[in-house]
Amino acid sequence: MTDGNRPTVIGIIGGSGVYDIEGLAGKRWERVRSPFGEASDELLFGELDGQQMVFLPRHGRGHRIPPSEINFRANIDALKRAGVTEVISVSAVGSLREHLRPGMFVIVDQFIDRTFARTKSFFGTGLVAHVSMAHPVCGRLGNHIEAAAREAGIEVARGGTYLVMEGPQFSSLAESELYRNWNCDVIGMTNMPEAKLAREAELCYATVAMVTDFDCWHPNHDDVTVDAIIKVLLANADNARSLVKKIAPLLHDDGEAASCSCRSALEHALITASDARDPELVRRLDAVAGRLLNPR
Repeated sequence: MTDGNRPTVIGIIGGSGVYDIEGLAGKRWERVRSPFGEASDELLFGELDGQQMVFLPRHGRGHRIPPSEINFRANIDALKRAGVTEVISVSAVGSLREHLRPGMFVIVDQFIDRTFARTKSFFGTGLVAHVSMAHPVCGRLGNHIEAAAREAGIEVARGGTYLVMEGPQFSSLAESELYRNWNCDVIGMTNMPEAKLAREAELCYATVAMVTDFDCWHPNHDDVTVDAIIKVLLANADNARSLVKKIAPLLHDDGEAASCSCRSALEHALITASDARDPELVRRLDAVAGRLLNPR
């Protein structure tokens, strides 16, 4: 399916276990340069059942980069330059709800951004833009993820709010209880500003939040052992690979992808007058906003 000249290309952001998929053909690692700096790692290009795929280890291979030091702008820009149209973010989270047990997947539909040490926009002085984040994930992509998860036999919950904390420390008990009072469902450190930047780049974006354990609010939290968490992480990685294999054909055959509203998120977002725009910033945004800034 196409959006103009853009074929559907699935981008997966996640850990090392996600991209080790049986049947991924034509694999090659390639560094994609970005004017926003270095991405977390090279991108892994491949094809799965005829569907183009691009994988990016969010923390770098070997988990070298802590959440606050991830270059989110370079990551999203590099994926856009690689031709990606759909981004599936695979993230480990803690649960803030009794019914969201370790091992479950949650397809979240809302975020609360509590990060404070990260650059959160591609735009700035010289070129200002305001995109809507009322509905921060792509519902169409979420529908496909849910269908793929159920087909793969993965226990999945649809909907929920992801509290994104700065980290790298985990939350205090008081914070955990506060977030529960805010009606948050899961907590993690990585999906902001990732989701905001994906929206600015006109990429469809959805999160698969993989529950590893309960956050510290839970009375049995202190009984959780490292061995138990590792067991859940390994099972989650297996399920994530199964999910990716199931979703590839669904997105490949999606006739509605080209008209998805995510792909035109910047349509009425650029505020700065054409003659007042910073040429250097316009140049840096050639991938993110080139559709509007440099129309053919």
